[in-house]
Amino acid sequence: MEKQKKLISIVIPAYNEEECIDSLYSEITKVIDKINKYDFEVIIVEYGSVDKSYEKLLEVNKKDQRFKIFKLTRNCGGDGGISAGLQYANGDAAIITYADLEDPPSLFRDFIKKWEEGYYHVYGITKKRQGSLLRKINSKIFYYIINKLTGNIIPKNVADFRLIDKVVYKKFNDLQEKNKFLRGLFSWLNYKSIGVEYNRNTVRAGGESKAKTFTVISLALKGIFSFSTFPLRMASIIGILTSMISLLLAVYFIIQYFTFGSFPFSGFGTI
Repeated sequence: MEKQKKLISIVIPAYNEEECIDSLYSEITKVIDKINKYDFEVIIVEYGSVDKSYEKLLEVNKKDQRFKIFKLTRNCGGDGGISAGLQYANGDAAIITYADLEDPPSLFRDFIKKWEEGYYHVYGITKKRQGSLLRKINSKIFYYIINKLTGNIIPKNVADFRLIDKVVYKKFNDLQEKNKFLRGLFSWLNYKSIGVEYNRNTVRAGGESKAKTFTVISLALKGIFSFSTFPLRMASIIGILTSMISLLLAVYFIIQYFTFGSFPFSGFGTI
């Protein structure tokens, strides 16, 4: 009797990626069809697109049942799409990637090899990224802020592109956070991990990058509020300063009263 192969889930969020769908299907199948040791399911979560992404994804599903398509009713961001996809994953491990193919599917083999060596969490480390100068500056801003304020919980240049064992993603799915910061949570779960360096593809499969300045800063803030004591420290400092200022003002008013017999500004508004 033939031994049943292990299953690997590939989880992909997709937002306004209609120009990438054909290339995505082609590149993913090209890789997984050559990895005969495992079976694969590809879970693509479309979230609030205003183009024809969902329609094109349904066409992919019709010709290849390994591709399972889910649609969310609103734009919940890439992290939200990934979180939803992991809820439907059945694999012994899950690979997270994006529909734009900036992270090369050819790296799946390297991730799987590290997993076979006993690592529960294999994450991609971007050595060289494509895009405009502004895009590169955005990335530098993100990693500078997040590492400064979270005690370096997230290794520099770590992408969402990664493989996680079923044990890890099941633990992740059980977490009660509503607005999950994936890179931080996977590190926080603290399973045996290793990074794999790679160069991002120089040309996007299609469409425009979603890594706008506001998106990058918003993601950094989510990480800071989730994994840093900085907001609490700032709240404490502001509270102490406010109390000190209030105390000084109270002392000043008391001195004024006993010196001049009235509080300062008490005559304002009188005739």
